[in-house]
Amino acid sequence: MKSFLAIYTGSAEAMVAWNTLSEAERQARTQQGIAAWHAWGAQHQALIVDDGGPLGHTKRIDAAGVADIRNAMMGYTVLRAASHAEAAALFEKHPHFTIFPGDGVEIMECLPIPEMGA
Repeated sequence: MKSFLAIYTGSAEAMVAWNTLSEAERQARTQQGIAAWHAWGAQHQALIVDDGGPLGHTKRIDAAGVADIRNAMMGYTVLRAASHAEAAALFEKHPHFTIFPGDGVEIMECLPIPEMGA
């Protein structure tokens, strides 16, 4: 089994439809989404290494210094799967984008750090 990092993404555009819902509709969708997310987690519990969680504001550090930036990352999960395709398939119809206003989930393999040459 390989390890994979799943990054939940979102954008201002994805929030437009969510923000047009009434408060009651948003509350109902939130409750539905939380229940669906917990059910997804329970279904894949044996494969989840780290439940992860929401991500906050971003600072980027480079040769020019430190800056506040925006990116599409909203949250993360770490899981194990036999292949990249299998890991991605676990997120088909995920509540992050079928119920909540997220716009996708990006899955990448966590590769080992290369060994230093002797």
